Amino acid sequence: MDTKTLYQDLDLKKGDIIVFGCSYGPDSMALFHTLLKLREEKDIRLVCAHINHGKRLASEQERKDLEEYCIEHQVPFEYMKIEHYGDDNFHNEARNIRYHFFEEVIMKYQAKYLMTAHHGDDLMETILMRIARGTTLEGYSGFKKQINMGDYIIYRPFIEKTKEELLEYDEKNHIPYAIDSSNNSNVYTRNRYRKEVLPFLKKEDPNIHEKFLKFSITIQKANSYIERETTKALKKVIFHDRVLINKFLEQDDLIQQTILEDILENYYQDDLILINDHHINLLLNLIKSKKANSEVTLPNDVIATKNYNEFYLHRILEEISHYEIELNKYTKLPNGHILEEVEQEESNSNNIIRLSSKEITLPLRVRTREYGDIIALKGGGHKKLKDVFIEKKITPREREIWPIVVDSKNTIVFVPGLKKSKFDKNKTDFYDIILRYK
Repeated sequence: MDTKTLYQDLDLKKGDIIVFGCSYGPDSMALFHTLLKLREEKDIRLVCAHINHGKRLASEQERKDLEEYCIEHQVPFEYMKIEHYGDDNFHNEARNIRYHFFEEVIMKYQAKYLMTAHHGDDLMETILMRIARGTTLEGYSGFKKQINMGDYIIYRPFIEKTKEELLEYDEKNHIPYAIDSSNNSNVYTRNRYRKEVLPFLKKEDPNIHEKFLKFSITIQKANSYIERETTKALKKVIFHDRVLINKFLEQDDLIQQTILEDILENYYQDDLILINDHHINLLLNLIKSKKANSEVTLPNDVIATKNYNEFYLHRILEEISHYEIELNKYTKLPNGHILEEVEQEESNSNNIIRLSSKEITLPLRVRTREYGDIIALKGGGHKKLKDVFIEKKITPREREIWPIVVDSKNTIVFVPGLKKSKFDKNKTDFYDIILRYK
């Protein structure tokens, strides 16, 4: 495989860092090998991210073999083992843990790209499974070759290749790999499609994967047009991250559905397989319900809540009523958001604060609210934290876990997303700390 063709969409510069997921299976080892060739051509840096799912005895040997391969080729090796699964849906939960780990590695190395070895057969399986169970319009497209995640880009160079092509590439280049025995089990839905449906389709047309890719791209284009129309509607419908129900109900049925899909994407992003028609109908019924207050539960611990004329999503905050964390460059918060220190930021929104270390006592911490909390406001005066929550219409459930940034003297310096303190600096002032909440 020609790396110039595989990676032609990328604007790579010397020193750029690519994190790639590698299981030591044939697909990801083919990815590893092509990236080594790309490194020679572009003088980039590679980081291998490997997860032991803890389901097979052979996994430990595969980890050792992959780590030795990384050492041999001077590629940093990042590893984690999943020690515990919380529910019965192994594939979904494993995927969530995997991508969370990848994101941690990306932030550690400040990588520009995350690459995975998903190929054309994977795309076919995903599309067929989603057609069978129902999903969003974008969900029917399977997955994209490239996704901009804001701080990094997910890239799948093998989307036009078949499994057979990757195996042939491995054999031709004498690339070591291991076969996951669980891929032969009919317990998992994807395996049944892989073993029973795909062979039939390929027998009908050896290039069927190209037709599925075309289908995927066509759906993505149609979805892009509808998304543009939806963006116009969202400006009328969304206020402070909440849906105004009366404005929502004025929209065309298709736009209503797409608005909900757009909102759900903020929570599920590339994992749309978790969402199907049933969930969209649940949300529509919730919004149109005559009840003033109601809620429904969605996959991945997401709650959809109707509160009079407002509708919004939030995550279940299981068994968390108090926490205290020392801030570092990148801090994942229990409410699902992130608080990070950045070098530069143009925005002046309530998600950003600029601080001078001369006026506060480091280190900074983030904690839950405490009785009697008061914030000294930018521009003068003080306000009870309780009143800030009421003013911003923060629900009692959300208040319990809302992050409060304090210095080591327990002085509130920032209520992310809601209120800045007197310690916030203008762009023209001296400051040496910028915090961003997202």
